[in-house]
Amino acid sequence: QLQLVESGGGLVQPGGSLRLSCTAPGFTLNSYAIGWFRQAPGKEREGVSCITKSGPSTYFADSVKGRFTISRDNAKNSIYLQMNSLKPEDTAIYYCAAAATCRGIYGADYWGRGTQVTVSS
Repeated sequence: QLQLVESGGGLVQPGGSLRLSCTAPGFTLNSYAIGWFRQAPGKEREGVSCITKSGPSTYFADSVKGRFTISRDNAKNSIYLQMNSLKPEDTAIYYCAAAATCRGIYGADYWGRGTQVTVSS
């Protein structure tokens, strides 16, 4: 069973940066589109970003556009979400997900358990 694993979360001050990683030990992710989602307490799950398996092409939610970047390193079987200029409203649990395409990422079959990102002074 494919299980995604997120890492890199933590506590950061407003304006700071974090880099989240997503990988799947024992499985190759280079044939999947990978998306990042987040969910804050009392809020709906929000799509943050997605990267396609080839190209690659990328997508960002308006709320993070210009601040976040997504990339993949196939040699390391990892996908990264670089988060810069962090704001308190970025505080959430961040999840990665794998699907055939970014178009279908909301219905992804594979999800991680999440990593907590807290932006606070």
